[in-house]
Amino acid sequence: MTFTPRTWIVGEVVGAATMNQEIRDQFNSMFAAWTAYTPSWTASTTNPVLGNGTITGRYMKYGRTVWASIKLTTGSTSTYGTGLWRFSLPVAAAAAQDTVGTLFVGDASAGYSTGVAYLAASGTDIGGYVGATNAAAGLANGNPQTFAAGDRVWITVCYEAAS
Repeated sequence: MTFTPRTWIVGEVVGAATMNQEIRDQFNSMFAAWTAYTPSWTASTTNPVLGNGTITGRYMKYGRTVWASIKLTTGSTSTYGTGLWRFSLPVAAAAAQDTVGTLFVGDASAGYSTGVAYLAASGTDIGGYVGATNAAAGLANGNPQTFAAGDRVWITVCYEAAS
């Protein structure tokens, strides 16, 4: 939600109610509720298919700072494609940024893995590395697990928007 600031007139006498409204509305717009978006889920070789799984996204933007959250839960008819996975961002990122967030991968039957989310070269989507060593591998079917129905990927990122 965005509010346009009031245009003040020279010599105008501002009453308490008007000033309170201007300050309150502008302040509230900075901390408005998250905005929903539907991320796309792609892969570097063959794209996955969501099937009856779910993918949701939400974000907040303050100036050029964007906070975004993506949640993927696979279903019984999901297919996982081949190659490294990518998830679209709600707002294009400024170029040349480093690692931007966290990654959680939940296996419905065997625990979880964590990693880092990173900005892909395109600046419009993110991928992830799973593992805590220099040998960490990119997020894909087969890493950190062979995905099945009920498995989850949660990503949270903060980055600078292109504009």
